[in-house]
Amino acid sequence: MPATTFLPAVLPAGVTLRPLRHDDGPALAAAYTRNRAHLEPWEPVRPPAFYDAERQADLVATELGAHEAGRSVPLILERAGAIVGRVNLSDVVRGAFCNAHLGYWVDGALAGRGVMTAAVEAACAHARDDLGLHRVQAATLLHNAASQTVLARTGFDRIGTAPSYLRIAGRWQDHALFQRILHDD
Repeated sequence: MPATTFLPAVLPAGVTLRPLRHDDGPALAAAYTRNRAHLEPWEPVRPPAFYDAERQADLVATELGAHEAGRSVPLILERAGAIVGRVNLSDVVRGAFCNAHLGYWVDGALAGRGVMTAAVEAACAHARDDLGLHRVQAATLLHNAASQTVLARTGFDRIGTAPSYLRIAGRWQDHALFQRILHDD
């Protein structure tokens, strides 16, 4: 299925949720560099090149290719011209599954201000209304209470635990699994 267009959404704290653009590489590199310590406990170990503008430009091109193929929806949180987070619907599967994985992060300076709750709600509405998906799933580290709060506030249900699910912060870690059913039929 071809890509759909996500219309920008205004979120709390003067943040806008918008589609990823071809020229976002340098701003993403700056955002990841600025938030490196904030994100390191929650993400895979990143090589130094990950924080370079050129590497981020390459990753943007790859993500936009997946979007054009209908496999993902890469979104950016932006405030006053600076990137302050990401929301991604990835691994979009059609057919009997009609599912996507949800991933997200927000700038440490904006954590706890309702920004991510509003962004996840907007992404799920897009998944339901524009992509026609039935389900969105997410996973968090067992001790990531903030992320689990966002999921609970946006209608996700915890459905289990996955032992050694992802290699985060240099080691295989257990994750709590969540889903949100978008359609009742």
